[in-house]
Amino acid sequence: MEGHVLTNLADSLQAAGVQDGEHLTAVVQHAKIAAASRAFAAWCCGGSGMVVWGHPEYGGDSSAVQDQLRTAQQVQTNNGALAAILVDGSVVSWGHPDWGGDCSPIQHQLKHVQQVQATAGGAFAAILLDGSVVAWGSRPCGGDCSAVQEQLKNVQQIQATGGAFAAILADRSVVTWGSRGQGGDCSAVQDQLMNVQQIQATGAAFAAILADGSVVAWGSENCGGDCSAVQERLKNVLQIQATGGAFAAILADGAAMTWGSPHRGSDCSAVQDQLMNVQQIQATGGAFAAILADGSVVAWGHPNLGGDCSAVQEQLKNVQQIQATGGAFAAILADGSVVTWGNPGHGGDCSAVQGQLMNVQQIQRTSAAFAAILANGSVVSWGNPNVGGDCSAVQDWLENVLQIQATGGAFAAILADGSVVAWGHSPDGGESSSVQDRLQYL
Repeated sequence: MEGHVLTNLADSLQAAGVQDGEHLTAVVQHAKIAAASRAFAAWCCGGSGMVVWGHPEYGGDSSAVQDQLRTAQQVQTNNGALAAILVDGSVVSWGHPDWGGDCSPIQHQLKHVQQVQATAGGAFAAILLDGSVVAWGSRPCGGDCSAVQEQLKNVQQIQATGGAFAAILADRSVVTWGSRGQGGDCSAVQDQLMNVQQIQATGAAFAAILADGSVVAWGSENCGGDCSAVQERLKNVLQIQATGGAFAAILADGAAMTWGSPHRGSDCSAVQDQLMNVQQIQATGGAFAAILADGSVVAWGHPNLGGDCSAVQEQLKNVQQIQATGGAFAAILADGSVVTWGNPGHGGDCSAVQGQLMNVQQIQRTSAAFAAILANGSVVSWGNPNVGGDCSAVQDWLENVLQIQATGGAFAAILADGSVVAWGHSPDGGESSSVQDRLQYL
């Protein structure tokens, strides 16, 4: 049986035909988890298949395509569907058909797929090996690229707003499609989109960084699609971060510039003089938080969404990284402790678990709750209990946790033994007991 792969992990060695004296080689791989807004998918490359759970209409039921998912390599998601790239380069999707959950009409075109991108509004776009693109799902949100199909050649990468796609070609020009009001029409700035290096997106606008460090924006003006008011100051831009409706750019000199909706973080005038030596920026739905070179933090934007950190300012020292829900921030300090601020109902108040938040390694988040993995492999969660902020019901099982993934309303933790523990809103994937027996055979 030299070279034979044992694919049915439930079989005994005898049933698999292994004889005395033969050698076995085991390749150990950790399970992977992908999360849509209301469903999880767990698989292991080279494993026996994929296990999904959550809301059945939004990706929590893959029974119609289950047999095709045995060789899944990677999974992309939007708010209502999931799409898996298989080992042969083909694609299988499932979930709500109006959100891209049915790719059967263009299945024959999905060959040699390299990567898949998605709009939150319900469309997928796949880049093929030859650099062309195939799109499907909600037509108004980017599921139809026929109008620009001839231009979509030698595509290198794709970015997405809630309802439109923007593709960077090999010559560093850009092609867009989808909702015009969400960035699907870049004709007004097309001649400026040359030598594009990267693109960032809010919910309805794009911002492109050019090779010379300048920025070009388009899409909804209320969401950052017009940067003309700060255009002259947008020079030597290194990176851009976004809330739902505003952009924040870090310049080479460590300063930060913002534009977009004033209710979503575009107005940093109150803290502008503090924004020096900015290293990185994180965002909630309507506020920004910048980590400075000295480890301190500056926040601005909607105060109820994390734009005011004055109450914890003295604690924000030696900050290493920041995570964000829709309305709150959580900062991990150098000593492994955590400081939070923002909407208490979104995780902005961790006082109930503050004493447990020691030696924190990483933090994951749902729409309104946080979950922290500690150095000993245990987990602490806080925030809205209805969307994962309370893990007490599964606390005893949360040991030796390697990673956590999240939908909008639930968490799923992968343990060192390969098992999975979920908690949070049941319809959003917070209940995995119905598939628990299958998860052990990934």
